[in-house]
Amino acid sequence: MRTGLFIALIAAAWLGGQVEDSLAQKRPPASPSESTKVSPRKEDTPKKETGRPADPYTVGFVTGSPQCTEFAIAQDIATTLASGQETGPRGQVALRVLPIVGNGGVRNVLDVLTLAGADVAIAPVVLVDRLRETRTFGDISDRLTYIVPLHIEEFHLLARVDIKSLAELSGKRVNLGEEGSAGAILGREVLNHLGVKIIESNLGPEAALDGLRKGDLSAALLVSGKPVSVLTQVSQLDRIHIVPIPYFKELLQQDYLPSTLRHKDYPNLIAAEASVDTIAIKSALFAYNWPRGNERFRLLEFFVQTLFTRFPEFLSDAHHPKWREVNLAAQLPGWRRFRPAERWLQQQSGGEAALRKAFGRFLEGKPTADLPDQEELFRDFLRWRERNPVK
Repeated sequence: MRTGLFIALIAAAWLGGQVEDSLAQKRPPASPSESTKVSPRKEDTPKKETGRPADPYTVGFVTGSPQCTEFAIAQDIATTLASGQETGPRGQVALRVLPIVGNGGVRNVLDVLTLAGADVAIAPVVLVDRLRETRTFGDISDRLTYIVPLHIEEFHLLARVDIKSLAELSGKRVNLGEEGSAGAILGREVLNHLGVKIIESNLGPEAALDGLRKGDLSAALLVSGKPVSVLTQVSQLDRIHIVPIPYFKELLQQDYLPSTLRHKDYPNLIAAEASVDTIAIKSALFAYNWPRGNERFRLLEFFVQTLFTRFPEFLSDAHHPKWREVNLAAQLPGWRRFRPAERWLQQQSGGEAALRKAFGRFLEGKPTADLPDQEELFRDFLRWRERNPVK
């Protein structure tokens, strides 16, 4: 992909403010006009802050905007891991997870690479791959590692009801999300591939919905895992619907996946028995590759052990449905897994091969006809696996 795709993003990421010590820290986005003034240079490779974080027991978790699913995933982790811990004499806990609001794209990666209190981040795999390939932030191969692949993030293209197809957006004003976000970068790329030339806007999710309602925008793209809570605010009175995004393998290649949005995902937007085809990208939980023996390395090791051990709790209906897509043993090609995470998996399940063997055993007990969809089947398998440990 073209290196120039990322040039306009660097200043926007660098101009994010300092992390505030609150449950959902937020920094004002940089002006898009400012982002065009700086080009990445080799000597500008960002460095990790070395100052000691205020709380050595807190894992900084960079995620997306509060309206998106990725923030809900981080909140699930923060609230679940905070429960069931013994507290110290002043009420402190041994492990705390602090969600930090990012833009769900380049800023998430940059924060982990630079901020002393930012340890992990949810980020789209395709963006992180390209940052590595283009060396936008220098060589990040040894500075980033992954903990676990997560869910896929669907493209939601919302439009006024008079817009029936993607082609009808040519020449129209379309919001792709904040500059540097997955929507802005990849939405621009997809539309260019498909030959749809738009007038681009870069607003947050709520401002974009408001623009659609007022008619200031013809469409708005939101890239996040379904169902996205902010879309429950849309009603039929808003005269907004979801427009299909066709999947062309010859154009989108291996970076994108075909996906479908259904009535059960958005009963307020999709009619019963109806569905909308779209595309999706993979996401993963990345971490800064702290040196072994560093106190942040030990904290991250404790975080991984706790998260993996308590993973079955996230599969209940009390948590976001996207948890049911997560396979702890899945691998991320081209990246090294955080060593304590790999070691935990080997000790608990014998690695990916054993998990696949267990899944095969599970399928043996299922009828060959009328199998449920993959998400439902995998959820059943995970529950079955808790009752039938791998031997």
